[in-house]
Amino acid sequence: MRIFVAYGGNSPEREVSLNSGKAVLEGLKEAGFTVIDGCVETPGELLERVRSENPSLVFIALHGGWGEDGRIQSALELMGIPYTGSGPQACTLAMDKTVSKMLFEKRGVPTPWAVEIGPDGAAEGNIPLERLRDIATAQGLVVKPCCSGSTVGVTILKSGDGLEDAIRVAASYSERVLAEAYIPGKELTVAVWGEGKSAFALPVIEIRPRLAFYTYEAKYTPGSSEYLCPAPLDADTAARVEAAAVGAHRALGCQVYSRVDLRLSPEGKPFVLEVNTAPGMTGTSLVPKAGRAAGWEFPELLARIAKSSAEAVRDRSGK
Repeated sequence: MRIFVAYGGNSPEREVSLNSGKAVLEGLKEAGFTVIDGCVETPGELLERVRSENPSLVFIALHGGWGEDGRIQSALELMGIPYTGSGPQACTLAMDKTVSKMLFEKRGVPTPWAVEIGPDGAAEGNIPLERLRDIATAQGLVVKPCCSGSTVGVTILKSGDGLEDAIRVAASYSERVLAEAYIPGKELTVAVWGEGKSAFALPVIEIRPRLAFYTYEAKYTPGSSEYLCPAPLDADTAARVEAAAVGAHRALGCQVYSRVDLRLSPEGKPFVLEVNTAPGMTGTSLVPKAGRAAGWEFPELLARIAKSSAEAVRDRSGK
């Protein structure tokens, strides 16, 4: 199998993608695949390279923007080129945090209360900003772009001060902004494998940032966070967390694999924050950690992703 590793792009998550792509290239080589270095900046460049190389599969190691929101997945399907991960619809839904939350709520997946703030700075449902300041002071508020990842543009407020600045920061990455209730407790993430009724969770990971919060720096600077896998949870709590993660994966129609980020309240209730359909594959990334805990070393994990993705594309196309 000749695998074209697509990475780079021009989103704010480019640096993360560069690291993911290099790791995936090496891992696939170790797994015995023939690999093609597909470092690109634009979708046009990517599609031209894919057309020229005509690979067996495109491994998507792009993060954010057109590489993760369903656009490149749609284009590859039209070209008849298999690619890794979920189909266009699931990618589009997962990238939009507001729409994701609506689907979570419809399917009974617990998720924090949130409200969208439009380009004019007005909150959805005519909720005054003063009300959001009160929420920030009472329990904390997370202000983030609706359509971005890697904690880019995210501000955690513990008071009403700085709300407008937080909105401006988030709006610099996405036209739409989400203000979400802060859930105190533990930071967890779960890699989910498969699709539909056959989907299952890999071991839960607890993240303990050495900084105040799990920021971009805490995610991608080696030594800035401690990762416990499996997370030190009792069996009942772990089961609730896994059920919430798998429920979120299913709610969006994800395939092959995803990573679901959650908070676990002091009362032991999990809250789903978001689903990542193209999660990081760097040296500090979480899906590889979960894979190792499940007994899959990195090259085997990549081989499983590649083979399962090829099957998923065949199923979607009916071939």
